Amino acid sequence: MWSALTSKLPLRTSSVTRQSIRQWARSIGTDASEQVEPNTYYRITLRRSAISLPSNIKGTLVALGIHRRMQTVYHRHSPDIAGKILRVKELVQVENVPASAVRTKTEQRQERKASRGYQKVASRIPAADL
Repeated sequence: MWSALTSKLPLRTSSVTRQSIRQWARSIGTDASEQVEPNTYYRITLRRSAISLPSNIKGTLVALGIHRRMQTVYHRHSPDIAGKILRVKELVQVENVPASAVRTKTEQRQERKASRGYQKVASRIPAADL
C-alpha cells in the first residue's frame, strides 16, 4: 500500500513544495463524492455499576437515562450532556456517532434478539377467503 501512495509523489525531492504535498494529500484523501456524516450524538454505555456511590452520582446517571449496566443511550452533543458525562466518566464508555447510527430502544432490542431457528416455508392450511 505504501508504494501505491508514494508513487504519486514528485520524483525529485528538490522540486517538492508545500503546494505539491497538499495536492498529493488531497488526491489520496476522501473523494468529494464520499460525504462523511458529522458526529452529532454521544453513544453512552454504562460499564460499571453505581452501587455504593453517592446519590449525586446516581442522580447524574438517572438524568442521563441510564438505569442498569450495559445499557446504551444516545444524546445530542450539548454542553449540559458533556458535563454529565464528565461527572460519571469512570463509569461509562462514550463514543461519538453520526445521527444515522442512533437507535431507539426497540431497534436496539431487535438487533440483540436471536433468530427464530426455523423458517416458515409453507402452510398446509388453505387461506380462508373472507
